[in-house]
Amino acid sequence: MSQSRHVPVMLQRCLDLLAPALERLGAVVVDCTLGLGGHSEALLTRFPEARLIGLDRDKEALRLSGERLAPYGDRATLVHAVYDELPDVLHRLGIARVQGVLFDLGVSSMQLDEAGRGFAYAQDAPLDMRMDQTTGISAAEVLNTYPAGELVRILRAYGEEKQAKRIVAAIVREREKEPFGNSARLVELIRDALPQAAKRTGGNPAKRTFQALRIEVNGELSVLERAIPAAVKALDVGGRIAVLSYHSLEDRLVKHVFAAGAASTAPPGLPVVPERYQPRLKLLTRGAELPTEEEIAENRRAAPARLRGAERIREDVE
Repeated sequence: MSQSRHVPVMLQRCLDLLAPALERLGAVVVDCTLGLGGHSEALLTRFPEARLIGLDRDKEALRLSGERLAPYGDRATLVHAVYDELPDVLHRLGIARVQGVLFDLGVSSMQLDEAGRGFAYAQDAPLDMRMDQTTGISAAEVLNTYPAGELVRILRAYGEEKQAKRIVAAIVREREKEPFGNSARLVELIRDALPQAAKRTGGNPAKRTFQALRIEVNGELSVLERAIPAAVKALDVGGRIAVLSYHSLEDRLVKHVFAAGAASTAPPGLPVVPERYQPRLKLLTRGAELPTEEEIAENRRAAPARLRGAERIREDVE
């Protein structure tokens, strides 16, 4: 499996965004979503004084990125962890504060390209979708055991699927005949369940359902809800965070945390705002930045990416 085909999304922009914080001696940067190590390798190369902590819940990703980052020796520390475990990881490593944090959310290229994982709707595979295959329930178990109402909620909330009720009615009917095991049967069922007009818009009709299942199986939004505030808290003053999201649910969550950190919490009408009410973050991107047309042409997986960045400008004052 070649690693050369993996093009890290918005790589140059991420590096430039983090650069002012990582050019100092002894800087520590955390890549919270190591994947195949593309962003990490670029960080270690561009910032020769920096130390990198790389987290991933996928053991296969850790093995492959470990090979890739081996030339950097002890400048790279790779840890099997989900990114909301960041505070524990830093505590174990004896690191009080970090200067940079990078999140590249969503499914890694490796997980999409490895047929047996069941992430991709374009090829038939067991419906697994767990990023860490050592723990948790699979997508097949979700489909076969969740009550209909819960499945509708998941498809609507996580897939923004307008036809959730029709799809779930078909799933419930079909699972009574035979439990779901592979992705092709689910893709076919979704195609059959959707009205003609719905099939004409937005790419593969199974895309939204697969996204919803993946988010549910991996608890992605609840993990992210804990992880982004924890990462901001771990930043040194002057430290920077960059987050790449791939759908509006993730991006909204990141936007909310950053906006709250960049706002004053003072009651209105104070003539002088005490320090404890002043913003802790400065936004580094105007809204979410998008990939360039050239980048999308080179790497179609970059198309939905949204990048937001922020800088820690003051300590929390109790």
